[in-house]
Amino acid sequence: MTLGFVISRASATEPEAAALIKRHLEQMASQSPEESCHALDGGGLDGDDVAFFLLRQEGTAIAMGALKQLRDGARELKSMHTLSEARGSGAGRMMLEFLLSYATEHGATAICLETGSTSDFEPARKLYEHYGFVECPPFEGYAKDPWSIFMRLDLSAAA
Repeated sequence: MTLGFVISRASATEPEAAALIKRHLEQMASQSPEESCHALDGGGLDGDDVAFFLLRQEGTAIAMGALKQLRDGARELKSMHTLSEARGSGAGRMMLEFLLSYATEHGATAICLETGSTSDFEPARKLYEHYGFVECPPFEGYAKDPWSIFMRLDLSAAA
């Protein structure tokens, strides 16, 4: 059941997107030191190498997610965020399934991500593990960081 969810490509400059991005960045800043926050701002999410999406329920944006092109044919999952008041609705799961499908349809070889290592991020890590993501070393531009966990899903193995 989709509960009226609609996912569409968006610009990070749209007012609803900008509001979601702001909340996401504020939450990340409250949970990790500045040097360990790797969330993209609106300018980064509107880059030519990023596909940014909003999930709406009954016309209101309640979640977002993005895929950034990496050099090796993989994509990086960026800015997965569901409004706190919409958590548990299935929006995050639906966004992740959509992004996995989108990446596969667009020829991605794998999806990589960076997420937090603290208990605040445990629900996100469990979601990713459920879909087959496994821990991996830091990738493209990241360095080992005690505040970060890096994960990867090989799409050829998942197919």
